[in-house]
Amino acid sequence: MTDVEQLAEFFQSQRPHLTAVAYRMLGSLAEADDAVQEAYLRLSRSDVSDVENLAGWLTTVTARVCLDVLRVRRTRVEEDLEGPAGVEAVEAAEPDVTADPELAAELSDSVGLALLVVMDTLQPAERLAFVLHDMFAVPFEEIAPIVGKSTAAVRQLASRARRRVRGQGEETEADRTRQRQVVTAFLAASRGGDFAALLRLLDPDVVLRTDRTAADLGATELRGAADVAEQFSGQARGAQLALVDGSAGLVWAPGGAVKVAFDFTVVGGRVVAIELLADAALLAELEVELIGADGE
Repeated sequence: MTDVEQLAEFFQSQRPHLTAVAYRMLGSLAEADDAVQEAYLRLSRSDVSDVENLAGWLTTVTARVCLDVLRVRRTRVEEDLEGPAGVEAVEAAEPDVTADPELAAELSDSVGLALLVVMDTLQPAERLAFVLHDMFAVPFEEIAPIVGKSTAAVRQLASRARRRVRGQGEETEADRTRQRQVVTAFLAASRGGDFAALLRLLDPDVVLRTDRTAADLGATELRGAADVAEQFSGQARGAQLALVDGSAGLVWAPGGAVKVAFDFTVVGGRVVAIELLADAALLAELEVELIGADGE
């Protein structure tokens, strides 16, 4: 078997995954197929002999293609909305799942058309960060070069997208106050080993995520209120309440130097996600304001 044949065979093995990524990015099976085909063409024209993770390379290429499609789509819609074709433009932006009914049904069942419609309101970079990180667990440091932003900025893109997808939209002062109350209660329950209180503060489907540095140190992703509550119960004695990029979170900062940050996503008074951040470069880009014991 030639190298070209081997690459083609490998690509076919990755096609379902790439199609899933592209569909979640674009909401259109026809456009997803086009994006995946473009990824194959780029593969055929590239020297990938030195690529260690070819599957990751293909995911990145597909994501770049989708990002370009989203940017062009948004530009066209904005231009059309200024003219008499505005209604048609909005209707055209709705998810297309008619190209292959069987595959479309499988993909839409796994994502949900309602979610795709909401994601259509996101900026292209927000959508990419949300899809790759939250749906396919791609680390932020790998997403950053795709959108041309820092790792910290990409993390913020995903956070904004996550809030909008969950129906929060832009944060208000009341949201920030509520988040601070929830995180403060979480810290107290964690230090006190109050497992029941932690369960009350956590969404049943809460997820604890880690960046690559934290994972290398032994931290693992956890899902579900019971597992996350068990992880934090009786812990966090060295943690401090802090504002992390303006929102309440926790940090471990011995001697005032932040070594670990815990970024919280709070929806409806419950914690739905905790991001454990330990990468030194990422931490250096975060705006962290320590909050004293008196709350100031």
